[in-house]
Amino acid sequence: MTVSRRKFLALGAAASTAGLTGCGGRSSLGGSDELSMWTWVGSVNDDLIGQAEQAIPGYDGMRLAMTRIGTSYKTKVLTSLAGKSLVPDIVAINDDVATYFPNADQFVDLKSLGADEHESDFLAWKWKLGITPDGKMMAYPMDTGPTALFYRTDMLQKAGIDTDPAAVAELAPTWDAYIELGKKLKAAVPGSAITDNITGIYSYALAQQSKRYMTEDGQYIGDQDHIREQFDLAIRVVKEGLSANAQQDTTDADAVVTNGKLVAYNAAVWWAQLGPKNAAPKTKGLWRVTAAPGGAGNRGGSFLAITKYCKNPEAAFAFISWLESSKNQAQAFLDPVLFPSTPASYTDERMTAPDPFFGGQRIVDVFGESAKKYPGAYFSPYDSIIGSPIAAELVNVETAGKSPDQAWADAQRSVERELTRAGAI
Repeated sequence: MTVSRRKFLALGAAASTAGLTGCGGRSSLGGSDELSMWTWVGSVNDDLIGQAEQAIPGYDGMRLAMTRIGTSYKTKVLTSLAGKSLVPDIVAINDDVATYFPNADQFVDLKSLGADEHESDFLAWKWKLGITPDGKMMAYPMDTGPTALFYRTDMLQKAGIDTDPAAVAELAPTWDAYIELGKKLKAAVPGSAITDNITGIYSYALAQQSKRYMTEDGQYIGDQDHIREQFDLAIRVVKEGLSANAQQDTTDADAVVTNGKLVAYNAAVWWAQLGPKNAAPKTKGLWRVTAAPGGAGNRGGSFLAITKYCKNPEAAFAFISWLESSKNQAQAFLDPVLFPSTPASYTDERMTAPDPFFGGQRIVDVFGESAKKYPGAYFSPYDSIIGSPIAAELVNVETAGKSPDQAWADAQRSVERELTRAGAI
């Protein structure tokens, strides 16, 4: 399935916002002395924002006016852009940044503001994700989502396994070895699991790959071996009885952490807060992290973009480059626990402090290495509509016993239908 790059971008615009063709005056939100910014809850450090609300660093005549949007964030951003009126000067964008690429003409090319001078401060793969296939830098890096293996030391001890992070990493360097580790744990701790559900394994195995569903020139490759292998891997884990079968967006997702059923899990850095610290606070000191089976990966991370309606792009860029400096990203790691995209942050004393929840381990060392070693991959504007049917069919295998081959075939038919509907093939 192929499509030209020009058609690829044009069709993507139709798929996401019908081209963002709106009427009305072209104006940004806020007064002439303030920069308006939209983001979601938990995306920035409040102390840093508070400083900018007094004065933009380097621009004493400008201040920030930030709005946190709780629900339907992306829809509200795209609707505002489509109307071309009362558009925020600065917007945060989640890890689906590629879905905004077809509408790149609605944003300032950050290279025109001197962004290239900061490139060496960031992880190369993260920097690249904010650049459109046509070379425009639409989005500036914020945080990342490096992955690692979380595990319960008390459960490994019951199985007679050395709980030192280096020893565990050596014991399970590959997914095959991880499955064998899971079998040993299950024998010693009946009912234990090494993933929350089937899509947990699939998503994190995919997050380690150097290619995903499409090429930059619009060719669909989600039916190739590199995807089928992760699909089959997830099914193997389930067939071995090593999944907790706790599906996403259910109460079971937290319950399997709270009750100790999930004894190991390959997940992103943010899961530390959303998973054990939130769902099982009494397990403080029992968790550790180590290098993930299968290699370094990344899942998550966000960006900042300046809309073309911005009243003062230079001040806006001064703000976002200040906010995402290595010093300030280290502060954002403390609250709201955003892992930096600036490697210099990884040696900041605010990040290298021992974490009591993880037995005093310096978890930044593990996640920092993962972030630096992740190979990077191209994310297309269509990844979400491709990934959803594949995940849905995996759930059918786990919860309804569907044939893996039938699930794969049905997933590919659904993907073809959705891409055809979007005009991509």
